[in-house]
Amino acid sequence: MFDVLELLPRGHGAGLRGCYETCVRRAPWAYGALYHLLFRPGRGRRPNGAPLARLAVGAFMTSVRRSRCDLVVPVFHLAAQLTGELRATGVLRVPSTVMIVDFAVHRQWLHPGNDRHLCVSDDAARQVRRWLGGPAEAVGPVVDPRFFGGGTGTGVRAPRDRAERPGAGRPAVLVSAGAWGVGSDLSATAGLLVERGFRPVVLSGRNERLRRALAGIPGVAAPGWVTDMPRLLRGCAAMVDNAAGQTAVQALAAGVPVVAYRPLPGHGEQGVRRMAALGLCDLAADATGLVDSLDRLTGPGPQRDRRVAAGRALFRDDLLTRVLARPGQGPSSS
Repeated sequence: MFDVLELLPRGHGAGLRGCYETCVRRAPWAYGALYHLLFRPGRGRRPNGAPLARLAVGAFMTSVRRSRCDLVVPVFHLAAQLTGELRATGVLRVPSTVMIVDFAVHRQWLHPGNDRHLCVSDDAARQVRRWLGGPAEAVGPVVDPRFFGGGTGTGVRAPRDRAERPGAGRPAVLVSAGAWGVGSDLSATAGLLVERGFRPVVLSGRNERLRRALAGIPGVAAPGWVTDMPRLLRGCAAMVDNAAGQTAVQALAAGVPVVAYRPLPGHGEQGVRRMAALGLCDLAADATGLVDSLDRLTGPGPQRDRRVAAGRALFRDDLLTRVLARPGQGPSSS
């Protein structure tokens, strides 16, 4: 497994990661503008990631030769630009199968040099085929099998730092802020949920400052970095999400309904809108909409059942087989 950012020379990768984190934390509007310029599909010539990806060619090809691999599977859009360039020029001799992990496919995932694309949904696969005209198919999201535990989450007991306090019998709602603990007014959202009869469990990632602030709010669980997400999700009745990322698909696998609220600009907003359009989550426009969605989805009933079924229908039993298949094998990609 290679991290393409670590293959970039002279600290470019660390700089790129740091710039992205700073934008998302301190100036999300700036990232939204950058996403609109670089990532959203559209007509006309616009910058892409290929020039930056070319800086990693030497280190990447050395790693490929040493590994003696038969297939390359990019799971990051910059890596997809790199392998697409190398396949188009004949430098990379083994096939490249791009695993697109976003619900909203953006242009940086797309390079005609790659052999095929595997997507999280039929909708995403149709987008790829329309824009590239090449093979693309839906294989569903990639998650650890432990998330398919079958817990309902409606009789909740979440992290023990709050479970024994007054109100512990209320529905636990997981609020995800990603590995960096990024979100808009997370303390206000947590306070709102407590006020409206829920028990928020806020994931602040490695953001210790945010965790301390949240832990000071009565009725809020702030467990910090979590190492057993399957168990945590089994104790929650719903999840509030802002990015349509890996935690969201883990919730879908676990049978936990997702409500999108205050999504991050750029890929976060586009992703949750696609999820909502596909019936995989609610997209709450305001605080009232958030509470209304949670009221409908945290208790047993047909609305919750339909949402859980729609989420689990994304996952395909033959995912690994499809990833490892050579281009042209298996189901039709047209």
